[in-house]
Amino acid sequence: MVLHYLAYESKVERMALISDLVQKTLKTGYLTIEAEEQLRQLLATRCDLEDLNAFVTLQEAAMTGQVKQESREQWQSVRENLFPSNSAWCYVSVEQC
Repeated sequence: MVLHYLAYESKVERMALISDLVQKTLKTGYLTIEAEEQLRQLLATRCDLEDLNAFVTLQEAAMTGQVKQESREQWQSVRENLFPSNSAWCYVSVEQC
């Protein structure tokens, strides 16, 4: 009985964490790198339909611009520093090498 209760308690906590992370992110409109990593870890375990629905809602919000991702902003900054828009770049196909 105790093991069953602990498994149930663990499942309830995990569901609450995913839901809480999604709700907080939707409210602030910003997904931090830490929250993104937490979601990855939580979703790597068995998820139920409620977990997946919350995650899909978050993905849709990110795709429509309602939520910004810190990781994407950092990547954009790195890319702009490495490849400034005023640089002249020549793209060569593999066949031409």
